[in-house]
Amino acid sequence: MKKRGTILIENIIFIILNLLFLSVLALFLIKQGSGVVMLEESYAKQIALLVDAAEPGMTLKINMDKAKKISDKNGIDFKEVLEINENTVVIKLSQESGYSYAFFNNVDVGKPYPDGEFYIMVVDKK
Repeated sequence: MKKRGTILIENIIFIILNLLFLSVLALFLIKQGSGVVMLEESYAKQIALLVDAAEPGMTLKINMDKAKKISDKNGIDFKEVLEINENTVVIKLSQESGYSYAFFNNVDVGKPYPDGEFYIMVVDKK
């Protein structure tokens, strides 16, 4: 009789642990697929590629409408969404996340500033 009870308890514990693991995995996938992480990565890489292709004297105007909507929803001021530190583009759309990506062009990018749903950057010689 004691063997049957042990097998049942082991199976219940196994099922509970599997459900716990699957729920953690599902939460991770939902967070990854929510768009914030992917959008931060996409914007950072695209802006870095734009700066790499830019020549001194160019003005870049980037439409960041989706980023503005998400940052407003997450309580982030749109002025803090895009930063450029030396040769790194940093995008932050929520309090918990942020993504940075480096560019290699030897130029000086002025402090980006928002203009409505756009960000404007001026590229100069170093």
